[in-house]
Formats: sequence, C-alpha cells, structure tokens
Amino acid sequence: MTPHAPRSQVASANEPGCDFPIANLPYGVFSTPGTARRCGVAIGDLILDLAACEAQGLIDAGGSFAAPQMNDFIARGRAEWDRVRARLTDLLGVDGPRDLPLVAMDGAVLHLPLRVSEFTDFYASRHHAFNVGLLFRGPDNALPPQWTHMPIGYNGRASSVVVSGTGVRRPMGQVAGAQGPEWTACRRLDLELELGAIVGADSTMGDRISVPQAEEMIFGYVLLNDWSARDIQAWEYQPLGPFQSKALATTISPWIVTQAALEPFRRAGAPRDTDLLPYLHEDRPGFYDLTLGWSLNGQEMARTNYTQMYWSSAQQLAHHTTSGCPMRVGDLLGTGTISGPAPDQTGALLEMTQGGRVPVHVNGAPRTFLEDGDQVALFGFAQGAGYRVGFGPCTGRVLPARP
Repeated sequence: MTPHAPRSQVASANEPGCDFPIANLPYGVFSTPGTARRCGVAIGDLILDLAACEAQGLIDAGGSFAAPQMNDFIARGRAEWDRVRARLTDLLGVDGPRDLPLVAMDGAVLHLPLRVSEFTDFYASRHHAFNVGLLFRGPDNALPPQWTHMPIGYNGRASSVVVSGTGVRRPMGQVAGAQGPEWTACRRLDLELELGAIVGADSTMGDRISVPQAEEMIFGYVLLNDWSARDIQAWEYQPLGPFQSKALATTISPWIVTQAALEPFRRAGAPRDTDLLPYLHEDRPGFYDLTLGWSLNGQEMARTNYTQMYWSSAQQLAHHTTSGCPMRVGDLLGTGTISGPAPDQTGALLEMTQGGRVPVHVNGAPRTFLEDGDQVALFGFAQGAGYRVGFGPCTGRVLPARP
C-alpha cells in the first residue's frame, strides 16, 4: 500500500494536487534576478536555496550546491544522496526551523539541472515499437527479431539537450521526393513522450555492470521529449539508424525526481514472452506506477503509464556497458517513447495518426504533425494517498525553420 506523505511547514506542499510535496524533494538549478545559478529543491510553490543552506551551515554537501549544475553533488554517491535527503526532510518538516532560505518559484528562472555528459535514447515500449514497425514494415516484421532479447538504442547528442520552456526550431534536411532527395523544412515534426534516467556514478572502461549495480547507479528521472523529424528520419535511418532527425533538440524537465522519491511506487513492467539472457535478469521490478501524458496547445492528447514499458532503465544501463563502454556521472538515458495499446495512450503523433493517415482534432481543427507555434507539454506523476510525486512542466514551442 502506498504510504501517506509526511507534512511540511510549507503549506502549499501539503495540497493534494501539488507536484512537490515533502515526499518528493526533486533537485534542480535556478537563479533569481542579479544572482548566479545554484542548486535548489522544489517544495510546494517554493525553492529551498541549497547553496544558501550550505553557507548557513544547515546542510553539508562539500560546497557542491553552489555549483551551476547538479553533477558535483550527484558524484558524491548514494550514501550522500540518502543522508542529504533525510536532512532536507527534517529541515522542511513541520518541526523544522522557520528561517529557511526559501525562494518563490514564480520569481525564479529554472535552468538545465545538470551538465549532460552523454545522451543515449532507447526503444523500450513494445506498443510503440510494434506500432511504428507496422507502419514501415507491416505486421509480420513489425518487431525486429532481437527486440525482445535486448534493449535497442542509439547514441544521441548531449549538446542539444535543453531545459523545459526552450523553443525548438523546425529543422531543415533531406527528405525523399518523387524525383530524388529534396532539401526542405521538416514537414512531419513530432514529439516523443519519454522518461530520462540520470546516471549517478562512473564505470570503468572495459568493465560491465549488472542490473542490480545499474539500479544503484541511477540518481533520478526527468521527463524527456525527444523531438523527431519523421520525414528526415525515414530517408536517413537505413542502414545506421537516426541521425539528424533526432539531433534538433531533446527537452527535459527542470526538476530531477530522485529514485528514492519513487521507491514507494515501484512496480513490474509489461509481461514477457521471451526468456532473457542472465545478464538482463532483474532481482526486483524495475518500473514505477507513473501516470504520464502530453498535451498540445492546452488539449490533453494522451495518457499512459510507465508500467507499459518492456525494458527498465537499469536493464538499459547494464546493456549499455556490455561492450565495456564507460558511463559517466550526468549521462542521460532516454526510455524511448512510452505508449499504451490504445490511440489515446500513444506517446507520439506518428502512432496516434497512423503515419499521418488519420488526423486527430486539436481544439476543433484536424491535425497530423506539429505546426509552427504549437506548444507541447509533457506531464507525469505518481499518485499516493492524498499526495502526488510529480515532475512539474516539460514544455517546448515549435519555432519556424530557417531555410
């Protein structure tokens, strides 16, 4: 049974619909007018200034919270994550001190919460993989033969990971035309509803890590929108997979929800019909009961659950090291599009519109793919008894192409 949340001295954190109760305590990076970027924790509609807490002797994190990204604190390791979380819970509880350095969230600017070392995106939803494969290869070959045996992924661009609220420019590129390749603005721009796992420890080149070790290495999660240029992707993806179609932008939410905050919501994922090789075996369920969805121009389009996924982030991380590939603090691993079985549970317009053949209605108008000016917003939360552990907003607006 999901436990009740403890109460906070911050009144807004105790409201049932608040994303940031004391049971959450997600980390981010913020600034206020005339001040430098530093680390903070979201609590209700406020931010606890962690750099100020350190300066006042309320918390000791080796000075890491004065940095303009979370990497220094994350690198301190799981024992420190747990110790600081316990201290924050005491400080923000009903019996905590009343002179804490709290900042109004609506008066702060939220920044990219970490320096992203590398970005790898996976393809871990069976529903999404089948639906997309059906469009391109038909029902008999919709799922590649290796898909149920190992996590499939590609290495993306850390340099194009941006924080929620950043505009995303429609890309130019090559697409297939009737007389050969054409140079054009993308005509089939799409979103992808995903989670991103933040790696919190290094591994050594040449070494492999197990799934249980991978679980211990994950610091937390963000919402992630892997913007996709579907027409550019269709022309370029054979034989080596997506390239420029996935390099335009990847938007993440500004608050990192820790693995510890999600622990009460741990659940099993989608059922399996294939025996896994031993190195991918999980000792415990690797998923969470997370409601996830997205809206377009204020209209909710889809809602699903993370438990629909086939491969967990820990399995993805373990598989990533099978070649001896070294992982780094701040590596970002995208789950891949999170979709359920029904059209209103799909995490991308490509699926929802069946490749653009079946328009959907957005605020009364028929649509297939994203248009200039569109605002995409992802949402996600775990629902407890009278409280929720949420991620906050993950938004981006489509800007016109530069020909």
